[in-house]
Amino acid sequence: VIEDENALYFEAELPGVSKADVKVSVNEENILSIKGHKKFDRKDEITTCCRSERSYGEFIRSFQLPENIDLEKISAHYDNGVLMLTVPKMEPVKPKEKEV
Repeated sequence: VIEDENALYFEAELPGVSKADVKVSVNEENILSIKGHKKFDRKDEITTCCRSERSYGEFIRSFQLPENIDLEKISAHYDNGVLMLTVPKMEPVKPKEKEV
């Protein structure tokens, strides 16, 4: 997660996960969730695995977003197993000034 004055940027490496198996959502409490499923697609005749250091199955990662984000302008880009999210910040509301 990277932040500057304009936005928050999320980069998630999801090797072996297809774009169709990833879902990004933000709920009413400003919690951003990245959910997905990495399938175990084995094409050969091996039936017993002695050791595997790859993980498969469902995954989820959630982040609490600040109040000053623009939910309508969140963008996502998925390329070659890397998910990039841009979460723009809203301009701070300037207090109204009234001359007396």
